[in-house]
Amino acid sequence: MVKPAVRRPNLRQVEAFRAVMLTGSATAGAAFMGVTQPAVSKLLRDFQHHLKLKLFERRGTGIAPTAEAVTLFGEVERSFIGIERIAEAAEQIRLRQASLLRIAALPALANGFLPRFAGKFVSGRPELDLEVSGVISTLVVDWVVNRQCDLGFASPQIDHPAVQKIAMPSLPYVAVVPEDHKLARKNSLAPKDFEGENFISLNHSSQSRRYVDAIFAEAGVSRVMRVETHLSEIVCGLVSSGLGVGICDPFTAREFARRGVVARPFRPVVTIEIFAIYSSHQAPTAISLEFAEQFAAHIRKFDRENRRA
Repeated sequence: MVKPAVRRPNLRQVEAFRAVMLTGSATAGAAFMGVTQPAVSKLLRDFQHHLKLKLFERRGTGIAPTAEAVTLFGEVERSFIGIERIAEAAEQIRLRQASLLRIAALPALANGFLPRFAGKFVSGRPELDLEVSGVISTLVVDWVVNRQCDLGFASPQIDHPAVQKIAMPSLPYVAVVPEDHKLARKNSLAPKDFEGENFISLNHSSQSRRYVDAIFAEAGVSRVMRVETHLSEIVCGLVSSGLGVGICDPFTAREFARRGVVARPFRPVVTIEIFAIYSSHQAPTAISLEFAEQFAAHIRKFDRENRRA
């Protein structure tokens, strides 16, 4: 014979019972729960009716728990301890998520621009720790997919089905020349200005390299291709030595502004596209989204400053 299902009491009724047992009165229990005393009294009446047990007896102007209430309270406390442990565990998980932000970014950002912003972002949040890594875009994506970081910044040609993307503001690449070079005297540079110049180029794995080569080919300009590298930082380092000229992202160019390198607008415009990325299998933390949003605003401010310069 199948036993009838046991009716479960209303959780709010159980909370009212526990509050009165802990505080010793309906009035104090109501204050404990943040409700009115009549509301607690009604919850207790319904709870006793539901259980078919007498849980409290009138004693003068107050109430006192019965033996049944004391026995039941032991079970209720064990249940609430379990609930509180769940709440504590959830809080610890939330705090861990909020207390460490792991970021991986392509070198153009990681070589100075992003760390300076990240330092200011974290300095106003004493509860937040930071982990920043600079790796090529393919590794940024791998780290995000494998959850080795919470937020990544990578170039758009790197795609993955397990990654969600947020477009960052796009900025124009700039021409970089030695500060004592004749081209440093010009306000902006075009392909014809590079005719016969020693050119330090990003390698063919860079999407911008293909765009730049196409622009020079269309203009019929021949450069002396002296060096290829996969890092804009190396381009600028070689430019600062006086070896030649190049075209690179504006973030890296800014890092070398006082190191013997002059940046000038390049026409026609070639833009650097960057995406903030996070795993599509796990919702991004609030702090990650806040960082991405404020970093995008920081990039827009940087672009405005560059255009005024």
